[in-house]
Amino acid sequence: MKKPLLILLGPTASGKSHLAIELAKALNGEIVSADSMQVYKGMDIGTAKLADSERKKIPHHLIDIKNPDEDWSVADFIKETNTLLEAISKRKKLPIIVGGTGLYLFSLIEGYAFPVIKADEELREKLQNEARTKGNEYLYNKLMEIDPETAKRLHVNDTKRITRALEVYELTGKPISAKGEKDPLSKKYNIIIIGLNMNREDLYKKIEERIDFMIEKGLIKEVSELKNMGYKKELSSMQALGYKEVMDYLEGRYERDEMVALLKKRTRNFAKRQMTWFRRFKDLKWFDADSPSQDIVKFIKEQIS
Repeated sequence: MKKPLLILLGPTASGKSHLAIELAKALNGEIVSADSMQVYKGMDIGTAKLADSERKKIPHHLIDIKNPDEDWSVADFIKETNTLLEAISKRKKLPIIVGGTGLYLFSLIEGYAFPVIKADEELREKLQNEARTKGNEYLYNKLMEIDPETAKRLHVNDTKRITRALEVYELTGKPISAKGEKDPLSKKYNIIIIGLNMNREDLYKKIEERIDFMIEKGLIKEVSELKNMGYKKELSSMQALGYKEVMDYLEGRYERDEMVALLKKRTRNFAKRQMTWFRRFKDLKWFDADSPSQDIVKFIKEQIS
């Protein structure tokens, strides 16, 4: 029999992290984060990490494993997650992958084998400078010409992944989408995919409340401390929602109210892009975000048995 695997996804602020703990308690599970920014140490408030006291209740993986100036890619995520899934299953626990980074989840499920190419800092700086001087759209169109498959999966402002795709092409002569044979996760696992959903008006209200809470909790201080530690705005980690905007505020580009309004707007747009990604997933079972956890547990048990 295939080993069971639960994937819990949903847009930002939909309540995934807290529900994951409830599900892990009920189903004897361990949690693997599929959040591309929660891997970074010191980036706690802006990435909405659960408090240590909450995470200690259930084993959590792929959180606080990198410094903000270290690389973390979809290839790293797939490699580390596959190792974790094997280990968790061997412990007779249910692996529960939780997150909203659609590219990570989709690539993992489909079994893409991304090329492992060491970063070329000089080339990367050249590409990033092109984005700064000629605009994000210039870099995106450049990728569209050589690798339309990858370009169509990315947003025009996702300069981190666009730059990486161009970098791989420059170094190998092959598009990053040329992944060779796929090894779908469904060969090994009985995958149950659950999504949390809420109507747009309620979601946007939750997003705005979350950002107000982050500011109140000390997001500006957190980003200021990272800046003082030498972590520059150009780092991939500092392009995360909240960090980029506060960095600009600290540099005097925005007034405080302008920065908060911009962060709310960008987070709403991010949630829209997440939902677009989630439409790619087959056999995804949606639940309302306020559904009783026992109803979700019941559904999962029916799929596992």
